[in-house]
Amino acid sequence: MPASPSTARAINDRLALRLLQSEGPLTAGQLKELTGLSRPSVADLVERLTAQGLIEVVGEAGARRRGPNAKLHGIVSGLAHLAALDVRTEGVTLTVADLLGTVLAEASAPIDDEGGTGPAVERAVALIERTAKEAGAEPLHTVGIGAPGLIDPVTGELRDSSGLPEWHRRLVAALHERLPARVLVENETNLAALAEQRDGAARDRDTFALLWLGHGIGAAVVLDGVLRRGASGGTGEIGFLPVPGTAGLPSATGCDGGFHSLAGSAAIAELARAHDMVGPTAAPGEPVAAALVREAVRAEPGTPAARFLDALADRLVLGAASVVAVLDPGCLVLGGEVGRAGGDRLAALVATRLAAMSPLPTEVRAGALGGAAVLRGALLMARDGAQDDLFTPTDR
Repeated sequence: MPASPSTARAINDRLALRLLQSEGPLTAGQLKELTGLSRPSVADLVERLTAQGLIEVVGEAGARRRGPNAKLHGIVSGLAHLAALDVRTEGVTLTVADLLGTVLAEASAPIDDEGGTGPAVERAVALIERTAKEAGAEPLHTVGIGAPGLIDPVTGELRDSSGLPEWHRRLVAALHERLPARVLVENETNLAALAEQRDGAARDRDTFALLWLGHGIGAAVVLDGVLRRGASGGTGEIGFLPVPGTAGLPSATGCDGGFHSLAGSAAIAELARAHDMVGPTAAPGEPVAAALVREAVRAEPGTPAARFLDALADRLVLGAASVVAVLDPGCLVLGGEVGRAGGDRLAALVATRLAAMSPLPTEVRAGALGGAAVLRGALLMARDGAQDDLFTPTDR
């Protein structure tokens, strides 16, 4: 059956908004070309979306063009405000932005639960409220949170996870209670993959896997453009992967003895000491392993630092080969602070070893965003969620 006029209008409006999301400001002529709609239909939808307060004129296209056809139409950035949080064991990093993702304010604070879970949660919530107020971004429409641990695929809530602070889970509940905003939570490695796909090393890939190399170890899987979380939300818990070279086996309650014991930051630092590397100073909040790898990348062949990098690649390929054997992603991104620090040199070392171990052709790339990928991914998630909510057609 053909769509009714109101349904057709809603479909056209949605299409135009999606284009403005992905392409940025467009003229009516560009909208006509990209949508395939007639000029009168485009004129109608521009008038309709402007009247609803969803789009506005944001400039003109080209210095030589003038008149109605040169007007650039864009999404109203101040229609909603967003917050994105990267929640780590030792604290939080926060970004406040407008609906287009333009950053308005940033903040961070160390947080521990030595004084109790309640005060820790209060410090985190107060930081968000204060930063949003100072940025003139109240009320927040959507808050995106990236956190370590498992996210329940049914409820979307952070599950109990061994070794993680209780204030992590309580923070999500407190934000639901204190803020009028929608609160979205996702595993940190999954958000890093989202950011690398949109803005980083995997922009040209619909299918890839990301190996997170930071304080801890994780993986994310994107197949045919869709992030895969698994039946329990545990896809990518590669720290628990049994691998050769460890002193034991992992258990259901701890990843000691798994891949984490070879490729976590502490394990990498120990490997560096075994190769007589003197530990450089890491940046605040940065895993010491990232500083060690960054120094090793600059080393001449045959030096202790270069041998350390070779040994690290020998370890990383064990996890990489397992991911490739099961998923055949065609592309593996070495993400996180350590992956970015290793750059093309570490990626090439892993790629050479992977090619010798697996018959499946796989490109290995260094992550472009490093540790910042989690916060960027949280902002992208918040932006997508807010735009989906605000741009959902209503009866009219």
